[in-house]
Amino acid sequence: MNKLELMKTANEVRKGIVTAVHSAKSGHPGGSLSAADIYTYLFFEEMNIDPADPKKPDRDRFVLSKGHTAPGYYSVLANRGFFPVEDLTTLRKTGSYLQGHPDMKHIPGVDMSSGSLGQGISAAVGMAVSAKLSNDDYRVYTLLGDGEIQEGQVWEASMLAAHRKLDNLVVIVDNNNLQIDGPIDEVNSPYPIDKKFEAFNFHVININGNDFDEIAAAFKEARETKGQPTAIIAKTVKGKDVSFMENQAAWHGNAPNDEQYAVAMADLEKVGEALCQM
Repeated sequence: MNKLELMKTANEVRKGIVTAVHSAKSGHPGGSLSAADIYTYLFFEEMNIDPADPKKPDRDRFVLSKGHTAPGYYSVLANRGFFPVEDLTTLRKTGSYLQGHPDMKHIPGVDMSSGSLGQGISAAVGMAVSAKLSNDDYRVYTLLGDGEIQEGQVWEASMLAAHRKLDNLVVIVDNNNLQIDGPIDEVNSPYPIDKKFEAFNFHVININGNDFDEIAAAFKEARETKGQPTAIIAKTVKGKDVSFMENQAAWHGNAPNDEQYAVAMADLEKVGEALCQM
């Protein structure tokens, strides 16, 4: 995909996020929207995956450590062809396989059930260790929230990742600077995030996580890095491209009502129209 196609796809992913959360009347739109570009690049460009064979042995693995942003994960999986886009409207509903957090037993394309913050990166490290022990060449990617890295388990896992020289592991931190209680630097500051990962002997790349050129360059650099894991610190905008959600902590875990949904979809339609004119 070229950059414009990726931008258009990310816009469709954002529409799916807003639609799913509105339909469920609950969920986490803010951090799903901030990470939509990263989700899109991973699943449409970076990772070796096949929607027709979700469990193929040599596939790259993805673990959503910040499991509450499942709406973003589900939207990109649906748009990539793992299941029907129409099913996004069943999010969190009784009997739906699209639960509030990722479920590896029932959702095609999900490699790890997650939701308890801090634990996903440990699972990803375990997968990367397994690949090394088995001499498999698949890569492992895990997406963390910047509020999530306040959890101590994140740093225990990071210490082991560097100790085992897991150059098949890429940790992405969605640094939108907001968590459920407000700005992360006011709640319990993890800054400087890059220096912390460097201290744990990661190769660290700082990017604008809503810019596909920078995202592409970072993943290329990660592939070329040998002997240590990579951490991509992605500066993003929480609630990206929805006017009233951008940089608002209140939209960490709230669903839009019908009127707000109409505004949000109109915002995303405008983004789409602008992309079509490029």
